[in-house]
Amino acid sequence: MREFGKSPIAPQMRFIADFHIHSRFSRATSKDMTPEGLARWAQIKGVSVMGTGDFTHPVWLKELKEKLEPASEGLFRLKAKYAPADVPDSCKADVFFMPTAEISCIYSKNGRVRKVHLIVLLPGFKETEGLNKKLSKIGNLSADGRPILGLDAKKLLQLALDTSPDMMLIPAHAWTPHFSVFGAFSGFDSLDECFDELTPHVHAIETGLSSDPPMNRRLPGLDKITLVSFSDAHSPRKIAREATVFDTELSYPAMVEAIRTKKGFGGTVEFFPEEGKYHWDGHRACGVSMPPEETVKHNYKCPVCGKRLTIGVLHRVEKLRAPAILGLRAPAVARPLRKGPGHPFYSLIPLEEILSEVLGRGVNTKTVQKEYFRLIEALGNELKVLMDTPVEEIAALSEKVAEAITRVRKGDVEITPGFDGEYGKIKISGRPKRPKDGIAGARGASSAGARGANIAGTRGASSAGTRGTNIAGARGAQRMLF
Repeated sequence: MREFGKSPIAPQMRFIADFHIHSRFSRATSKDMTPEGLARWAQIKGVSVMGTGDFTHPVWLKELKEKLEPASEGLFRLKAKYAPADVPDSCKADVFFMPTAEISCIYSKNGRVRKVHLIVLLPGFKETEGLNKKLSKIGNLSADGRPILGLDAKKLLQLALDTSPDMMLIPAHAWTPHFSVFGAFSGFDSLDECFDELTPHVHAIETGLSSDPPMNRRLPGLDKITLVSFSDAHSPRKIAREATVFDTELSYPAMVEAIRTKKGFGGTVEFFPEEGKYHWDGHRACGVSMPPEETVKHNYKCPVCGKRLTIGVLHRVEKLRAPAILGLRAPAVARPLRKGPGHPFYSLIPLEEILSEVLGRGVNTKTVQKEYFRLIEALGNELKVLMDTPVEEIAALSEKVAEAITRVRKGDVEITPGFDGEYGKIKISGRPKRPKDGIAGARGASSAGARGANIAGTRGASSAGTRGTNIAGARGAQRMLF
């Protein structure tokens, strides 16, 4: 075990962390994903501990070592000379960094090609250099901030364990169809199938944008697994769109122990899963989307062009939980809907998206950005505004924004579910609440013949009332004080 020399930065406290992000050295990322940019936007968003992302990339790791300095047990901070100056006074706070990386493993196992993305946490740069040395013998770490390696996920776990027993490996966006441990196209049906005898060393999975804790808790095999959420941000503004809450000391060992034991684990900040890019099944090229039972009726083929549909997260969860629901062959032991207490989670919509709807302007317009900074300069960081600021204080600045945030906190939103790489369309309105019928989408609003499916290519554009799903009350966003 690593000997941690410095004492924790602070006693036990509640804070937010986002471990899964990418540097500017990953594909399709913003040039602003620098240590300075991450530190600036972490404060604006309300994040206390950021993952460095991409520690496998040699140039990025060199920059991190140059610009960061040790702060506490396994955490680092930006050196004073690199500290960003353009942070609103209302948001200024300490930000700490933890060495993290995402690795893409593509390999063959049990007669199938597997494509699994994994997040690795390590307690220091010595450990990152040790793991990088091993991985560099397998593939080119300079090609991408998220390297693609011909490496079995189990072997990566073993290499990480050999590097540091304090490591943590977390399957990333665990349900994404194409690149995840449970993915419909190249994943596994269980963690045991993926990691074999090393499975006890896997203590958590990342829910991803298209699933949330209740969906994951439908699988008994995940009962002992901690469900974490992170942003997978490729640009600074996406930081903390999903995140994890801790109630521990600010230190690497305290956070890792909280994930392992769930003591000091405070829950997650989540997308409404319907807004994620792969919640429903569909075929984007034809504008076709549908819930799982409609996919089965269409024999998994697009009703417009006949090509195979991309199977979404909701479908995959239902298939592993209870295949008989979808008319498939049932397992020997039924898997009932998982109920009971669990860690809290908080379903949110990013403030910029809320303002975009309230103002009727695009998220990236000057109008929305000006209002965004007006609000946080007056009220504090974004997560504080979304989760904790009294509505009366928000209303003093904008009654419409206060009303919209109130509805989001109650879960009173309508969403046309995302599918095949296209984000869901979300609307904040005062329509009647839908019944508490579990996961939205599978039993969403019906239309004649379509039963909730959006088959735009065959019937023309559907109305919001046909496709939209009002999830008020299904999972009402919880409030938590920070």
